[in-house]
Amino acid sequence: MANIRISEWRRLPISLAELCIDTTLRCGQSFRWKKLKTDEWTCALHGRIISLKQDSIHLHYRSILPASRSLGMPLSANISPLGEDEDDAESLLRHYLNLGPNLVALYEHWSSVDSNFKKRAPKFTGVRILKQDAWETLIGFICSSNNNIVRISQMVNNLCLHYGSLIGHIDGEPFHDFPTAEALAVPGLESHLRELGFGYRAAYIAKTARIVAKERPVAWLQSLCNHEQLEDSLGQEGLPAAGREGYRKAHEELLHLQGVGPKVADCVCLMGLGWGESVPIDTHVWQFAQRDYKFGKGKHKSLTKSTYDAVGDHFRELWGREAGWAHSVLFTADLKAFSERLAVKDKLKIEDIKLEEGSALTIGSKIVVKREYKPDVIEDELNDIKAANPRSQRAKRRKI
Repeated sequence: MANIRISEWRRLPISLAELCIDTTLRCGQSFRWKKLKTDEWTCALHGRIISLKQDSIHLHYRSILPASRSLGMPLSANISPLGEDEDDAESLLRHYLNLGPNLVALYEHWSSVDSNFKKRAPKFTGVRILKQDAWETLIGFICSSNNNIVRISQMVNNLCLHYGSLIGHIDGEPFHDFPTAEALAVPGLESHLRELGFGYRAAYIAKTARIVAKERPVAWLQSLCNHEQLEDSLGQEGLPAAGREGYRKAHEELLHLQGVGPKVADCVCLMGLGWGESVPIDTHVWQFAQRDYKFGKGKHKSLTKSTYDAVGDHFRELWGREAGWAHSVLFTADLKAFSERLAVKDKLKIEDIKLEEGSALTIGSKIVVKREYKPDVIEDELNDIKAANPRSQRAKRRKI
């Protein structure tokens, strides 16, 4: 009996303006995609291994399914073909990559109402908000507290290696499903995670796993999802300043979990529960809110709970129902990993500038001066603000 079944490469017609996987998969939404080859991204999703690559007009994908969940054999051994009727990878990908909304139309709308977005967005097209598993999103962003993308990815990978079901190997690299709440709600988890380098986040993960697995109803997280379709209207018509009731309820419920503050709750609402108006605010967002949107003065001089709410309300009013999508484009533009796209190159004649040794690169008769914007790492500065600070108490600012 074959141990692994693998499909042929298939393709979906989608332009880079509608989806750019090289940006979307490494902009801090999901932490489990691995680039094993130059042009190929791979991840374990719902009991299978999915590989993606892209050209200018197509997304190419293939899936690998084990004949037995207990076996994880190299792809070079015991492989049988996987028929299209056996595999629902296309529907899974359409859902996971959130391919329904017209992203080009959304970019055009945001550009029409926001000159700053219009200036920055052309270098960051194709950033989609993924529809990830809510539980995975929750744990991934608990790991994000005072952390950066590389370390978050390492932590999430360790969770999968030690507690997730093994699906198979690619080029010797093991791929595991993300562990369920039940798999993490086990004795000794906190101490083991501390040994693995999770620090104080170990206690948050252990306590949250117990709450979700043993104290909440079955499918509790799923009950908080947004089941509405993206409406034809791209503006904020009918959208309250603080977002829809379902979003506010989900956000409040999440704040009762261990290690979940406003920013983590907003990340889960946006990327795991589908609430497009959710605007997570960390140091990157606070930086560009000050730099480009006149925050950082007067009553919003520092990033307090009141300021957090005010920034989110401002962006919801500006960008509308899918404000979280627009926010993610600007967030991506602020990441160090993408700073090369923002690098400014000025070519000057050699006689027009006084050179000091080592101050510039000389190319022929010209020099090239390169200036790069290098923002700080991702941080969750608001992780400790809890639901005990309702929006009605905005006037009572509390520094983080």
